[in-house]
Amino acid sequence: MEAGPVRWAGAVTAAYGLGVLVRPALMARPCGLEDEDGSVPASAALLIRAMGVRDAAIGIVMLVAKDRSVWQAATACRVVADLGDAALFGTQLPDPAARRKAAAVAGAWGVLCAVAGLAADRGRGA
Repeated sequence: MEAGPVRWAGAVTAAYGLGVLVRPALMARPCGLEDEDGSVPASAALLIRAMGVRDAAIGIVMLVAKDRSVWQAATACRVVADLGDAALFGTQLPDPAARRKAAAVAGAWGVLCAVAGLAADRGRGA
């Protein structure tokens, strides 16, 4: 199986990261961070774009890493970032419904990436 599941998770992570980098509303809207008129405040857009860069960078490493230790480290970074996002979104977003939704999505993505990493390791006989 090699790193197939990690590469898939990396590709989706990189695509999402690039998506929010270009269009911060993709993250701002479900997190309840848009203004009443649907615009994203500049300060929120800046932080969302920074997260997009982080996600794109980690995702690209997960996608292209040839060495097992590299994709394992990148996957661990992805899992920690997602679980950290889940904890912060789940406790700090202003809207309770958005807190639950954003925390669930971030936490689920962290678990999915962890499972992908474990599946890739098992496929290699690790």
